[in-house]
Amino acid sequence: MKRLYIFPFLFLFISSLSSFLVAQDATEEVVEVSTVEALLALVKEGKTQEQAANDDRENKFLANKNKQASILAAEKRELTRQEKIADTLEAEYKKNEEILRVKEDAYKKELGSLVELFGHLQSSAGEAAVQFSGSLTGAEYGQDRVKFLNDLTGKMSETTELPTIREIEGLWYELTRELSASGQVVSFTTDVIDVDGVTSECSVTRVGLFNAVCDGKYLEYASSKGQYAFLPRQPAGRYTKTAKAVGNAATGDQVKFGIDPTGPTGGSLLANLIQTPSLMERAQQGREVGYAIIAVGIIAVLFAFYKLYSLYMIGTAVRKQANQEAADISNPLGRVLKVGKENFDKDIDTLELKLAEAIMAERPAIDQGIGFIKIISVIAPLAGLLGTVTGMIVTFQMITLYGTGDPKLMAGGISQALVTTVLGLLVAIPTSLLHSFTQSSARGIISILEEQSTGILAERAESK
Repeated sequence: MKRLYIFPFLFLFISSLSSFLVAQDATEEVVEVSTVEALLALVKEGKTQEQAANDDRENKFLANKNKQASILAAEKRELTRQEKIADTLEAEYKKNEEILRVKEDAYKKELGSLVELFGHLQSSAGEAAVQFSGSLTGAEYGQDRVKFLNDLTGKMSETTELPTIREIEGLWYELTRELSASGQVVSFTTDVIDVDGVTSECSVTRVGLFNAVCDGKYLEYASSKGQYAFLPRQPAGRYTKTAKAVGNAATGDQVKFGIDPTGPTGGSLLANLIQTPSLMERAQQGREVGYAIIAVGIIAVLFAFYKLYSLYMIGTAVRKQANQEAADISNPLGRVLKVGKENFDKDIDTLELKLAEAIMAERPAIDQGIGFIKIISVIAPLAGLLGTVTGMIVTFQMITLYGTGDPKLMAGGISQALVTTVLGLLVAIPTSLLHSFTQSSARGIISILEEQSTGILAERAESK
């Protein structure tokens, strides 16, 4: 009975083991087991094979262990040898260092006062290289001199080699040539880069080391390309006019020319001139309010001149009528005189009223539009004030968003505030003067009408 209980468990164990052995080596041929004795024999055989494999691996490990130990011993011996070599080299290095120190001391002793001289030469060469790299003469003399000076500076910075006499003479030559070029006005043809990046040949006139011009435009020196280039923005017309005069001048001619002594590539003076906004740019800074002020101002000025011309023609006709007996109804005085003649026989009160009525009828046509000019002269400063307030609002908004660290962020609002104020005053001042002129002209005509009317009344009173 015990055998019957053990058999199921033994069968399950052996089945699992056989499945494991089959999974390890799928290529092995499947062995069919019919009895328990055969199964036990098969398990025993597998165990024997596994033990043999373990023994083989153990032997290989021991053999490899001995090999690794041998390699480790060899590496330790090599390390010891390299340490001895390093000690030897370190000692030799210290010895050579001491020899070098002695040689340098002897070298400096032999140089004597020449050390200071070569120091000045090195400093002069370095400064000249920096100056020549951005000099206007670079396009004329080339960039080889800059390379020569840099090489000379690098050579003199080393204590193992001295500059030759030829190199020292080369430094003197380049300095002298640059000094001579500073007092020359020369013209030559070279390639110039325009604002679009296109290179074309142009006749360039160089005025010392200050400025260079071509076709009446100022140039700058692009050191990265070794060529002249037109400034992206030219100064005002009066300066470009002198630049054109210099370019067209013949040898021996004396012409006026505006130079910038602060820098050859657009120094501080020329930069300020370039950055100065034009009249159109100043108007654009006023934005919508500025445009409105300018438009209203132009309309008011044009209308004022039209009104002055109209009053001039009316005044001429009235003064001409004053010297004539016959009444011409094409002018205000003629129409008033006609009313006076038609009512001359009536009583003086009626005649006075009729003449006053006739003058009052002419007054609207004479005074028409004068009030509009006055209104513009009053509104223009108020519009400028509106622009000022609007600009300050924009400025405070920028301060709220970005703070006060960058003044450029506030420049737009401040420009609008100031420009609109100026525009308002520019419109108000001439319109106020034009209003005074038109009003004075209109009053002059009305005075003539009233004078002639008074004369008619006086004549009627004398006729009684």
